[in-house]
Amino acid sequence: MPVSTIWRSLNRKENFCNATDLTAQTAFTLINPQTKELAFKVFEFDDEKYFNRQRVYNYYSILLVTKGAGKLEADFSEYQFRETALMCFSVYQPFVILPEGTFKGILINFHPDFFCIHKHQEEVACNGVLFNNIYEPPLLQLEQHEMDELLTVVSRLKTEMQNPAPAQYELMVAYLKIFLINASRLKMQRLPVDEQKHEQDEPFILKTLKDAIEEHYRTKHSPGYYAQLLNITTKALNRLSKTHFNRTLTALIAERLIIEAKRELYLTSKPVKRIAYELGFQDEFYFSRFFKNNAEVSPQLYRTTVGFAKGEL
Repeated sequence: MPVSTIWRSLNRKENFCNATDLTAQTAFTLINPQTKELAFKVFEFDDEKYFNRQRVYNYYSILLVTKGAGKLEADFSEYQFRETALMCFSVYQPFVILPEGTFKGILINFHPDFFCIHKHQEEVACNGVLFNNIYEPPLLQLEQHEMDELLTVVSRLKTEMQNPAPAQYELMVAYLKIFLINASRLKMQRLPVDEQKHEQDEPFILKTLKDAIEEHYRTKHSPGYYAQLLNITTKALNRLSKTHFNRTLTALIAERLIIEAKRELYLTSKPVKRIAYELGFQDEFYFSRFFKNNAEVSPQLYRTTVGFAKGEL
């Protein structure tokens, strides 16, 4: 069967087609023919030019650093990384990478239309582990053999992208799931060590704070409310939050609200006004400003570029 025929058949079923972007630094790309937007991309880089200014994507981003070290700026916080680092960024999550010298690796991008981590949470369990975890850094240091395992999956993805064939989309998603599951397991494997560390370093009050934010973030947006609930001054609680979570209490609450707002905008057809009200905002326009200040785009633009009511299909 001719390749063009294969792709027409695949397009009708899956709504994705293939294009190879031949640049100085190799990129392999899948394009959504309906929107003409990026669906999936594997990009091999060998310098910092692509990352040394703030990046904000309307798709998920995974970075595998094979060579180099430096500083990552994300979520208003700074983190140090070294060789064999894994970084994961959610949709419209701003980040800047400032390497020190040599910087090589692989960048993977995928649009929620290609694979939605919210809809496939039970299958891959990466949401809240690799993505959308407001209490943990968006990076993980790997051992060399762990990095090699992930790179093996990436190699299979690239091979599949260069050879259009029937059921290519299904196989691509299968490889992506394998990658996300393995990466999530690697991060989860560190949890026992983290829990022991938290017993020593993280005050019990912060564990209570996590539960309190999860229970009340829809209705209580004030840091003072949580401080009063935990019987501590706002200043002291904010200092603890900054020390252990690398962000202020206000930022923690805001990020939790934004995560839920993004989920609702993507998965449902609810009007923005209703989403705002369900998240404790009486003024739709104030919510829109709040969302744009924290997500870099308006709720309407987010819904337009990321997706609409995907959970209702």
